[in-house]
Amino acid sequence: MYNMMENDTQGFRILIVEDEAILGMDLSLNLQREGYEVLEVIDNGEQALSLYKKQEIDLVLLDIQLKGKLDGIETAEQMTQIKPVPIIYITAQLDEETLDRAKETFPAAYLPKPFNPEGLKIAVDLAIHNFAKKREETQAKIATALKEKEANSMRETILQIDNHIFIKQSYQFTKVRLSDILFLESDNNYVNIITHQKKFTLRLTLNGVLERINYTKLLRTHRSFAINMEQIESFNDHEVLIGKYTIPLGRNYKDEFLRYFDFL
Repeated sequence: MYNMMENDTQGFRILIVEDEAILGMDLSLNLQREGYEVLEVIDNGEQALSLYKKQEIDLVLLDIQLKGKLDGIETAEQMTQIKPVPIIYITAQLDEETLDRAKETFPAAYLPKPFNPEGLKIAVDLAIHNFAKKREETQAKIATALKEKEANSMRETILQIDNHIFIKQSYQFTKVRLSDILFLESDNNYVNIITHQKKFTLRLTLNGVLERINYTKLLRTHRSFAINMEQIESFNDHEVLIGKYTIPLGRNYKDEFLRYFDFL
């Protein structure tokens, strides 16, 4: 006998769309015995869609032959446009044309008529498992694509030629003289590069920017700041003044900051 993978069925909501009342009731009773919550048994696609829009539904058992204007395949197409859930087609003998139409909706499983309780358990379990696996794979692909896009973007963000860098902003590279940089400021996942004339914002970490810029006069003074030592106007034990800006001087960075100077 098939040993169904253990599922937490409590609270799992199922909609049954079946135009044979006795069969629909039988399906409902079997699913409830397995611990599933059956919202309703409906005999037509129009009413099923109306309920589908209003309720949280986790799985649909859907007969291909239904009462009303919509058959099961047309109903499934409209359901998946609203939100994707696993759909199990309840089928009798299908002709080739109808089967081809059904395949286009990518059902999670098929349940042949007449069904038996064991076959129902297998179909529901496989539908849940396959749908969850497919969703995880899709999410993983999206995450990988986003990481690759971000990595490519990060590699192209800053270019350096001698004493200048080119910063990519809105698909255009802007030339900045390194000596014109006043300081770098970290802002969560972004870094602001402040010059006398302009502020540039990059989706990078502060460490990432410092690694990309070959300029020894840029020195970290705080976990969120790095300054151009050539732009310092004054400083004390706690802060550095650069033009109109006051930059914190952190205790953990003070020794390295002072080593930059020659003591006479």
